[in-house]
Amino acid sequence: MRKTIAIATLLVAAGCSGTSSSGSAASSALTVFAASSLTAAFERIGSDFAAANPGITVTFNFGSSTDLASQIQSEGTADVFASASGTAMDAVASDPGVADRTDFATNRLVIVTPPDDPAGISSIADLAKPGVQLVLAAKGVPVGDYARQALTSAGLLSAAMQNVVSNEDDDASVVAKITSGEADAGIVYASDVATAGNTVRSVTIPTAVNVVASYPIAVVAGSPQTEAAMSFLNEVIGVTGQATLKDSGFGPAA
Repeated sequence: MRKTIAIATLLVAAGCSGTSSSGSAASSALTVFAASSLTAAFERIGSDFAAANPGITVTFNFGSSTDLASQIQSEGTADVFASASGTAMDAVASDPGVADRTDFATNRLVIVTPPDDPAGISSIADLAKPGVQLVLAAKGVPVGDYARQALTSAGLLSAAMQNVVSNEDDDASVVAKITSGEADAGIVYASDVATAGNTVRSVTIPTAVNVVASYPIAVVAGSPQTEAAMSFLNEVIGVTGQATLKDSGFGPAA
């Protein structure tokens, strides 16, 4: 999903003796590929960044980190990549390459249900109960792989997978299945719950079986906007960006 979040153009005007002239500072377009779980946080960070950097247009492309990595490798259109998976970032680091890679946030898994909890889900063990309609992100999607890892650690993978009614493209799609009433439960990120608010109910996954996802960010090699890209990266890892991420349900970098 490609979205232009902010456009800011610096205008300089001068006038004298009844005449005026105007010009605009050179503008630049920055394209940021980011994991879908970062949507709410990065929209806020993008707005703050645009306000502080007149003349820069920031366009976000949100989606599964794995799919975004493939797009970067095939299209080469990203200036910055923010991933929910170190593996996806590793792929981009190999081709076309990255610079200034750093971890900037963490995220934990949670179970979500509709607010009225029709299946009576109170623990991860309940996801394996017969008849529960479970939705996960697909294999190969970071949150889907993390969910399967947590279920494996809990000794529930085989039974829970029998309840899966849908494998979605990303965490946002899992949440959508829950809010539309098409499933009884799903596994997503804590940040998704912060965004969804009272449209979902959350159930904690114990630390012993939970997965902590580390989020790396980097400037993509070959970007024609390396200076703007570094400025955006610094916005994310800076005080304001980190506060926004915390408000959006993320933890600090490990």
